[in-house]
Amino acid sequence: MVQRRQYMNKLIKMKDEKVIKVITGIRRCGKSTLLTLFQTYLKQTGVEDNQIISINFEDMNYEPLLNYQKLYEFISERLTAAKKSYVFLDEIQNVPKFQKVVDSLFIKDNVDVYITGSNAYLLSGDLATLLSGRYIEINMLPLSFAEYFEMKGGDKREAFVSYYKNGGFPQAAVITDDEIRSDYIRGIYNTVLLKDIVARKKISDVELLESVTRFLFDNIGNIVSSNKIADTLTSFGRKTTNITAENYVSALMDAFVLYKAPRYDIKGKQHLKSLEKYYAADISLRHLVLGNRDRDIGRILENIVYLELIRRGYTVQIGKVDETEIDFAAISGDKKIYYQVSASVMDPSTFEREFRPLLRIKDHYPKYVLTMDDLPAAQDGVEQVNIVDFLLKI
Repeated sequence: MVQRRQYMNKLIKMKDEKVIKVITGIRRCGKSTLLTLFQTYLKQTGVEDNQIISINFEDMNYEPLLNYQKLYEFISERLTAAKKSYVFLDEIQNVPKFQKVVDSLFIKDNVDVYITGSNAYLLSGDLATLLSGRYIEINMLPLSFAEYFEMKGGDKREAFVSYYKNGGFPQAAVITDDEIRSDYIRGIYNTVLLKDIVARKKISDVELLESVTRFLFDNIGNIVSSNKIADTLTSFGRKTTNITAENYVSALMDAFVLYKAPRYDIKGKQHLKSLEKYYAADISLRHLVLGNRDRDIGRILENIVYLELIRRGYTVQIGKVDETEIDFAAISGDKKIYYQVSASVMDPSTFEREFRPLLRIKDHYPKYVLTMDDLPAAQDGVEQVNIVDFLLKI
């Protein structure tokens, strides 16, 4: 079992702090396993079994507790008076009015609460109002390549080819049969669309939702707008409006299928309010919907790098310098790093195209071109780094 150290370290750091720990992320990214790992850690540090109350609301054994009053009664009866109780509520959004339970537990002195959910509705509406300033969100992604390689071992280049092809959903990583793995990922995709989006948003045109999803997966790394989505779908006979397209994009983001990178004018030092880029939460979802396409290598690599920067705690933006674009400006506090991503820059024209935008930035922050080339180069302070090595350097 991969230890998910990045997320574990956050939970350990926040243990016993008077905040609710909210773990969000796409289905099957490993949230339940993370709770199990953390509970093991608690026991190793002296916490007794009766101090831990753990409920997974996707387990039929806990169906009677989908009533929030019965849930609260169940938990209250098991709280330990003299010692800290650790309460874990997995996929809590399945409980109507769960906010009342969470808030009531939070105000108790000797209770440490951890909840998970597979969509952003968890932190909207009543819960956000009730718990304003009293929770910390940990957004979880499928396995990074470093975690995947920890599981797989062997040659790092061969492992990356496998990761590139199969993605990072933890269970999919241990399935050796391609057909079974594809069926497993299809199950995730269908569940997210039908349960986390269609049912919650009451979407009647599922086919249109799938068309929007396909368009966005087909355009990862490209600048898009709701108008462009609507116009493109309409031209293919799927007539829709920019408002509908915008609502569907928002729903896909709420279910953590997509992540958005806004644009930022580096010279003007201001955010641009339109024309973002979107990236898939795991590249296996794109492969499922569109198939494996060799011509898209650069954009798939860009998707993988984007997710890695998010994992490392950066706010990621698309950089604009005059009329050129920087793939990523990664920002964390006072730290900033610029990245270009390309399958290769061995061709002189590609080298010039990828290095030129970075060379036009006149600040002193680090600048990198990430490629699959094994012969790294550098020019005027811009370094070229192999993507596999970048992903393994934590």
